[in-house]
Amino acid sequence: MKILFALFLIPLLMVPAFAETQTLPTDKSTLDVKLTYDAIKPGVETKINIDFINPQTQKVQEHIDYTVAVSKDGETVFGPIPLTHTSLGSVKIPIEFNLGEGVYSMDFEVEGILFQPIPRETVSFDIQVGEANAQPITPPKDEKPDGENGGCLIATAAFGSELAPQVQQLRELRDNTVLKTNSGIAFMTTFNQFYYSFSPAVADFEREQPFFKEVMKVTLTPMLSSLSLLNHADIDSEQEMLGYGISIVLLNLGMYVGIPVVGILKLYQLRKN
Repeated sequence: MKILFALFLIPLLMVPAFAETQTLPTDKSTLDVKLTYDAIKPGVETKINIDFINPQTQKVQEHIDYTVAVSKDGETVFGPIPLTHTSLGSVKIPIEFNLGEGVYSMDFEVEGILFQPIPRETVSFDIQVGEANAQPITPPKDEKPDGENGGCLIATAAFGSELAPQVQQLRELRDNTVLKTNSGIAFMTTFNQFYYSFSPAVADFEREQPFFKEVMKVTLTPMLSSLSLLNHADIDSEQEMLGYGISIVLLNLGMYVGIPVVGILKLYQLRKN
């Protein structure tokens, strides 16, 4: 069984990773605030993605007036910034967590929505920095475990948005299929730790190089087509998960390895003749 599971894991390393995500409501529950970020190292500038979400529609809420500060053990390392307006409802803030490893606090205050002032609402996040204090932060009761709320880095960069159908397909496959079994949860946990080592660089390179972005779209499309088969499978047990997973693995090996090898051999034979 372990050997079969290993076979399932190795080829699926091609699947894009999911960043660390936290989502919490403000103290009066008017908004949800979502943070997305890659593994944070002390003293290294990290971009924190912030989305203000309407809890009724579950969509990003436009035109938010907010302020934010980051601190550790009572010492401020960022902000508090002046009251700031985001028309998109999503912002990306570069922050350097320069007080060593440990748990930092990221505190928000929201004072306006759609150009209308509201009574101040607050929300505070705990952010783990570094690995020396690797006690996992307990997620809120309504937050899903094991990165289930995360966003897909490489596919999002390739297709331009978290709302792109291809990214939604990966998210639905992860949430509705992979994370429904213990082996799937174990896979996602191990996979995320491995993939964070290089996926941010790949995603950044996609955004910087339009040609590479198009290459990644073409490269991901056959895999997305094969993975879509799992959305139509009835998977009710660990054995079924492994069975379908290995079948998808073999299909991808055929597409990404078998077909190119056969093509190269055919070309070699033609040149030889």
